[in-house]
Amino acid sequence: MVMLDCENDTTTREDLLMEISNILNTGLDRESLTILTKMLEQGVHPEALARVVLELDRALLDVREKEKKAASRGG
Repeated sequence: MVMLDCENDTTTREDLLMEISNILNTGLDRESLTILTKMLEQGVHPEALARVVLELDRALLDVREKEKKAASRGG
């Protein structure tokens, strides 16, 4: 019974965080949000984590742009 309550609390919390994330248009999926939340719970500095996430997002956009250019050139 207690275990089910913990699971329900976790699910409810994750649902709420996902809803907030969607409202703020963060672009994070549920799995990423869960991982980031766990990292924060382990004591990772929030601003440092935010910077890393933004940098990874920028890097991903750069890679996608390069792939798009390469594909349009036929190679």
